[in-house]
Amino acid sequence: MKRILILEDDTDLNDGIKMALDQEDKVFYQCKKISEAKQILNNFAIDLMLLDLNLPDGHGMLFLKEIRQTSKVPIIIITANDLESDIILGLEAGANDYLVKPFSLMILRARVAVQLRQITPQRKFVIDHLVFDFEAMVFYVSESLIELSKTEQRLLYLLLNNQGATLKRCYLIDKVWSGNSEFVDEHALTVVIQRLRKKIGDDPSHPKYIKTVYGIGYSWSTICLIYFRRKQKRVIDSLQEMVAA
Repeated sequence: MKRILILEDDTDLNDGIKMALDQEDKVFYQCKKISEAKQILNNFAIDLMLLDLNLPDGHGMLFLKEIRQTSKVPIIIITANDLESDIILGLEAGANDYLVKPFSLMILRARVAVQLRQITPQRKFVIDHLVFDFEAMVFYVSESLIELSKTEQRLLYLLLNNQGATLKRCYLIDKVWSGNSEFVDEHALTVVIQRLRKKIGDDPSHPKYIKTVYGIGYSWSTICLIYFRRKQKRVIDSLQEMVAA
């Protein structure tokens, strides 16, 4: 599940971009102001950002430079600024691509696909007292090794690489039981979720990590992601203060 942030103050274009890119494996966050986009970036793990430059509460180029202080999220600038110097400035500021309005939605789809193909899924996660290493295939809870079945591993991996996004039950069944999903009912997914919660010490009555989104599916809570990003920002701010001193 890929998370795409669209920062574009033109409502029609914002909606049009979402429609052109909308697929089952994508989640969209639509913003019209920099202040709104900052909230999204602080609370969700974004895979790709589409950034307009001329915005009501600031200039997108300055926002791009601010983002690059703490994040390597792929960014495609979408703007009417078509001078060669504008394009060079945007790319030098840290944009991964630059698209001049008006543009073909087919070209936009192709360029978005290129950026998303380059994303390497995370393989190791350290969250509170939990350590999940999918490369070494070892999993720890409070430094104690736990055993996870292949099904539990696949489910956990999907949830962790889509933190903050609600994954539909049908999507999880299709991905976890790939090739045999037509023979699996939703109860099987519920059972695996219960087993996984128990093994990682996630209280089923008040889960901290694996959240149930009733009538839809499940998500891995963004609480830890928010904590990590705030901690990361504090470290960077501290380093900048040391340099300034």
